[in-house]
Amino acid sequence: MLELLLSIQILQYEFMGPIKLDEWGPPMEKVVYLILSRTKDSFNIIYVGDCEKTDEKNFFIANSNFKCWVQKTGSENSLYLAILPMFDSSPSARAGIVGKILQRYKPVCNENELVEKKPEYVIRPKMEETENTGAPQKISCPCCGSQMNIDKVLENTTVLKCTGCGLSDTRVNS
Repeated sequence: MLELLLSIQILQYEFMGPIKLDEWGPPMEKVVYLILSRTKDSFNIIYVGDCEKTDEKNFFIANSNFKCWVQKTGSENSLYLAILPMFDSSPSARAGIVGKILQRYKPVCNENELVEKKPEYVIRPKMEETENTGAPQKISCPCCGSQMNIDKVLENTTVLKCTGCGLSDTRVNS
């Protein structure tokens, strides 16, 4: 009998499957896995995880998110599995792929694991007088948090200097 091997591409990774979750059997070692729901001819990722090694037949049923999977699909029969074998991979390599999939697809049963990516910049307050007091606005040093004082006022810019660490900063006058 000829066995048909299926694959599904997620991001740039080729996952084996999908197969019905209840057709899975151990062992499983060093993989990233997807739990998928099937609606007609399409599959939706509802959970992504990774596994170092398991020989447990109830590995997926014992997962703390199993109830969510069944709830989102309506039935255990609608659950599918796809795996990305990563032989000789480190836990951090698998976690990196899981993180990319979490960011791109936002699986509904991983909601507690989604982390919003924070910007790599800091928005600093403008150098203006406050409306109520007419006094200059206090500005904190981005390095140490101490107060920054005006060092020099030039034609188009103001140079600030930190009272704590001595850091200088330049602001455009508006």
